[in-house]
Amino acid sequence: MKTQYYTATTINGYLTDEDDSLDWLFQFGDIGDIEGVQDNYSQFIDQVGALAMGSTTYEWIIEHENLVENPEQWQYEVPAWVFSSRKLPVVEGADIRFVQGDVAPVHADMVKAADGKNVWLVGGGDLVGQFHDHGLLDEIILSVAPVTLTSGAPLLPRAITTPPLKLATVQKYGDVFAVLTYEVQQLSEG
Repeated sequence: MKTQYYTATTINGYLTDEDDSLDWLFQFGDIGDIEGVQDNYSQFIDQVGALAMGSTTYEWIIEHENLVENPEQWQYEVPAWVFSSRKLPVVEGADIRFVQGDVAPVHADMVKAADGKNVWLVGGGDLVGQFHDHGLLDEIILSVAPVTLTSGAPLLPRAITTPPLKLATVQKYGDVFAVLTYEVQQLSEG
């Protein structure tokens, strides 16, 4: 079982632009049509037993997919935890659990619900950083697109220097994406 951050990013480490838009990513069309991308995602999602996201990510999904009016469009068949201190719309029929506060006890609930499968941290970067701060992040999987932005939501607003991440795999998909998988190294207790 791993806790994984799997996301798309620009070369210089932004998830969205200053308007919380993913237009920089959507310019590539249906990403699932790029050779190998859909298989990679399918293999990843088959191993996910629970997921977590922050309120901004959740709101973006709700709006982008028009889920209040079309709840059947909710893509996830596993329980989802949404970290928020605000009241947010509910997707009818989806297993969504709204939580706030410390990520550690919530992570324990997620691991239990995942029942041996992986926990996916969908985003955003600050939420993922909180999991990292508690030593609960095992892997970072980045689909890096050949784009740069001057501002926006950062990939992971944390300094991770010692120990550094360990590059596990590199994959190329079409002429667009490099998928980099990093293992998160924990400080050894001594």
